[in-house]
Amino acid sequence: MRYRLTFVVGLAVGYVLGAKAGRERYEQLRKSARQVAQNPAVRNTAESAAQQGRHFADKAFHVVSDKVGDRMPDSVAQRVRSLRERGANGSGPDAWGTSNT
Repeated sequence: MRYRLTFVVGLAVGYVLGAKAGRERYEQLRKSARQVAQNPAVRNTAESAAQQGRHFADKAFHVVSDKVGDRMPDSVAQRVRSLRERGANGSGPDAWGTSNT
C-alpha cells in the first residue's frame, strides 16, 4: 500500500511539473488534491495509519531497548528509563515526542 501511494504521489508530482497544459490544469489538479485531502475517509485513514505507526515504533523501541539495555552507556540507559517511566504514567507525550490524543 505504501509503495502504491508513493507511486501515485510521484506520478502526480511528475505530471504537474512536466505538464504543458499550463496553469489552468495545475489549478484543477490542486483543487482535486485539496478535496481528496479534506475527505473525512482519507483523514481517518491517515490518522489510523499514524496511530499504527506510533504503536509499532513504540513496540520496536521497547524491544530494542530490552535487548540492548545492558550494553548501552549509563547516560543513554538513564534516558531510556525516564522515557519508560513517562510512558507508564500515561501522561504527556509518548517515547517519540508525540501526544497520545
